[in-house]
Amino acid sequence: MSHRVAAGGQFIRSGFWLLLLGFLMSFGMVMHYVVGAQYPTGHHFRENITLWWACPWTLSTAVVLGGALCMAVIGAILILLGKGPASSDVGKPVSVALALCKFSLISIFLTGYVGYFVVDAKWPAFYYEPVSDGKNVWLCLQLACMAGFALGVVLAFNDIRRATRSMA
Repeated sequence: MSHRVAAGGQFIRSGFWLLLLGFLMSFGMVMHYVVGAQYPTGHHFRENITLWWACPWTLSTAVVLGGALCMAVIGAILILLGKGPASSDVGKPVSVALALCKFSLISIFLTGYVGYFVVDAKWPAFYYEPVSDGKNVWLCLQLACMAGFALGVVLAFNDIRRATRSMA
Protein backbone atom coordinates (compact mmCIF):
# COMPACT_ATOMS: atom_id res chain seq x y z
CA MET A 1 0.00 0.00 0.00
CA SER A 2 1.37 3.39 -0.94
CA HIS A 3 1.86 6.16 1.58
CA ARG A 4 -0.71 8.25 -0.28
CA VAL A 5 -3.35 5.53 0.18
CA ALA A 6 -2.46 5.28 3.89
CA ALA A 7 -2.66 9.07 4.28
CA GLY A 8 -6.01 9.04 2.48
CA GLY A 9 -7.33 6.43 4.89
CA GLN A 10 -6.20 8.56 7.83
CA PHE A 11 -7.94 11.61 6.38
CA ILE A 12 -11.18 9.64 5.93
CA ARG A 13 -11.10 8.08 9.40
CA SER A 14 -10.32 11.41 11.06
CA GLY A 15 -12.99 13.14 9.01
CA PHE A 16 -15.65 10.70 10.13
CA TRP A 17 -14.65 10.97 13.81
CA LEU A 18 -14.81 14.75 13.52
CA LEU A 19 -18.18 14.46 11.76
CA LEU A 20 -19.45 12.68 14.87
CA LEU A 21 -18.07 15.53 16.98
CA GLY A 22 -19.96 18.00 14.79
CA PHE A 23 -23.19 16.06 15.26
CA LEU A 24 -22.63 16.02 19.03
CA MET A 25 -22.08 19.78 18.91
CA SER A 26 -25.43 20.18 17.20
CA PHE A 27 -27.12 18.73 20.30
CA GLY A 28 -25.88 21.81 22.17
CA MET A 29 -27.54 24.00 19.55
CA VAL A 30 -30.83 22.13 19.92
CA MET A 31 -30.66 22.42 23.72
CA HIS A 32 -29.97 26.13 23.37
CA TYR A 33 -33.18 26.47 21.38
CA VAL A 34 -35.15 24.25 23.78
CA VAL A 35 -33.93 25.88 27.00
CA GLY A 36 -33.68 29.38 25.61
CA ALA A 37 -31.07 32.06 25.88
CA GLN A 38 -29.09 32.40 29.07
CA TYR A 39 -29.53 36.18 28.98
CA PRO A 40 -32.33 38.41 27.75
CA THR A 41 -32.01 39.18 24.07
CA GLY A 42 -31.83 42.93 23.72
CA HIS A 43 -32.48 45.24 20.82
CA HIS A 44 -28.90 45.03 19.48
CA PHE A 45 -29.03 41.24 19.41
CA ARG A 46 -32.26 41.21 17.43
CA GLU A 47 -30.78 43.69 14.92
CA ASN A 48 -27.97 41.27 14.21
CA ILE A 49 -29.94 38.00 14.33
CA THR A 50 -29.18 37.06 10.73
CA LEU A 51 -25.47 36.93 11.50
CA TRP A 52 -25.79 34.87 14.65
CA TRP A 53 -28.79 32.64 13.85
CA ALA A 54 -29.77 32.87 17.52
CA CYS A 55 -27.24 30.29 18.76
CA PRO A 56 -23.62 30.97 19.66
CA TRP A 57 -22.35 27.60 18.41
CA THR A 58 -23.67 27.81 14.87
CA LEU A 59 -20.36 28.93 13.36
CA SER A 60 -18.14 26.40 15.11
CA THR A 61 -20.58 23.54 14.50
CA ALA A 62 -20.84 24.37 10.79
CA VAL A 63 -17.06 24.57 10.43
CA VAL A 64 -16.53 21.22 12.17
CA LEU A 65 -19.21 19.51 10.07
CA GLY A 66 -18.04 21.05 6.79
CA GLY A 67 -14.38 20.51 7.63
CA ALA A 68 -14.98 16.87 8.50
CA LEU A 69 -16.66 16.27 5.14
CA CYS A 70 -13.81 18.11 3.42
CA MET A 71 -11.30 15.80 5.11
CA ALA A 72 -13.20 12.72 3.92
CA VAL A 73 -13.18 14.05 0.35
CA ILE A 74 -9.44 14.80 0.52
CA GLY A 75 -8.88 11.28 1.82
CA ALA A 76 -10.88 9.72 -1.01
CA ILE A 77 -8.93 11.71 -3.60
CA LEU A 78 -5.60 10.70 -2.03
CA ILE A 79 -6.62 7.04 -2.12
CA LEU A 80 -7.63 7.27 -5.78
CA LEU A 81 -4.37 8.99 -6.67
CA GLY A 82 -2.38 6.47 -4.63
CA LYS A 83 -3.79 3.59 -6.65
CA GLY A 84 -3.04 5.17 -10.01
CA PRO A 85 -0.21 4.07 -12.29
CA ALA A 86 1.70 7.34 -11.89
CA SER A 87 1.41 7.39 -8.12
CA SER A 88 4.32 9.08 -6.48
CA ASP A 89 5.07 8.98 -2.82
CA VAL A 90 3.65 11.63 -0.52
CA GLY A 91 5.91 13.85 1.47
CA LYS A 92 5.79 15.44 4.86
CA PRO A 93 3.27 18.16 3.77
CA VAL A 94 0.42 15.61 3.70
CA SER A 95 1.23 14.49 7.25
CA VAL A 96 1.36 18.12 8.34
CA ALA A 97 -1.91 18.78 6.49
CA LEU A 98 -3.63 15.94 8.34
CA ALA A 99 -2.33 17.10 11.72
CA LEU A 100 -3.31 20.73 11.00
CA CYS A 101 -6.80 19.81 9.87
CA LYS A 102 -7.47 17.59 12.90
CA PHE A 103 -5.96 20.06 15.37
CA SER A 104 -7.84 23.00 13.86
CA LEU A 105 -11.25 21.33 13.91
CA ILE A 106 -10.80 20.15 17.48
CA SER A 107 -9.59 23.65 18.38
CA ILE A 108 -12.62 25.32 16.84
CA PHE A 109 -14.76 23.08 19.02
CA LEU A 110 -12.77 24.17 22.06
CA THR A 111 -12.75 27.88 21.17
CA GLY A 112 -16.22 28.18 19.67
CA TYR A 113 -18.14 25.88 21.97
CA VAL A 114 -16.22 25.58 25.24
CA GLY A 115 -14.58 28.99 24.70
CA TYR A 116 -18.01 30.59 24.62
CA PHE A 117 -18.44 29.83 28.32
CA VAL A 118 -14.91 31.00 29.15
CA VAL A 119 -15.40 34.31 27.33
CA ASP A 120 -18.88 34.66 28.84
CA ALA A 121 -17.38 34.33 32.32
CA LYS A 122 -15.09 37.31 31.61
CA TRP A 123 -17.62 39.38 29.61
CA PRO A 124 -21.10 38.28 30.75
CA ALA A 125 -23.76 38.45 28.03
CA PHE A 126 -21.12 39.33 25.39
CA TYR A 127 -23.04 37.32 22.79
CA TYR A 128 -26.40 38.95 23.48
CA GLU A 129 -25.32 42.52 24.13
CA PRO A 130 -22.88 44.65 22.15
CA VAL A 131 -19.77 43.71 24.17
CA SER A 132 -17.24 44.15 21.36
CA ASP A 133 -14.19 43.02 23.33
CA GLY A 134 -15.75 39.66 24.17
CA LYS A 135 -17.10 39.08 20.66
CA ASN A 136 -13.80 40.05 19.07
CA VAL A 137 -11.73 37.74 21.28
CA TRP A 138 -14.13 34.85 20.76
CA LEU A 139 -14.43 35.33 16.99
CA CYS A 140 -10.69 35.89 16.48
CA LEU A 141 -9.95 32.60 18.25
CA GLN A 142 -12.35 30.85 15.88
CA LEU A 143 -10.85 32.67 12.90
CA ALA A 144 -7.37 31.45 13.88
CA CYS A 145 -8.68 27.87 13.93
CA MET A 146 -10.30 28.33 10.52
CA ALA A 147 -7.03 29.73 9.14
CA GLY A 148 -5.16 26.68 10.46
CA PHE A 149 -7.67 24.38 8.79
CA ALA A 150 -7.37 26.34 5.53
CA LEU A 151 -3.59 25.96 5.65
CA GLY A 152 -3.98 22.20 6.10
CA VAL A 153 -6.33 22.02 3.12
CA VAL A 154 -3.90 24.04 1.00
CA LEU A 155 -1.05 21.65 1.88
CA ALA A 156 -3.20 18.66 0.93
CA PHE A 157 -4.34 20.44 -2.22
CA ASN A 158 -0.71 21.02 -3.25
CA ASP A 159 0.02 17.30 -2.98
CA ILE A 160 -3.10 16.49 -4.98
CA ARG A 161 -2.12 19.07 -7.59
CA ARG A 162 1.41 17.61 -7.90
CA ALA A 163 0.03 14.10 -8.26
CA THR A 164 -2.53 15.07 -10.89
CA ARG A 165 0.08 16.99 -12.89
CA SER A 166 2.31 13.95 -12.98
CA MET A 167 -0.60 11.98 -14.44
CA ALA A 168 -1.02 14.26 -17.43
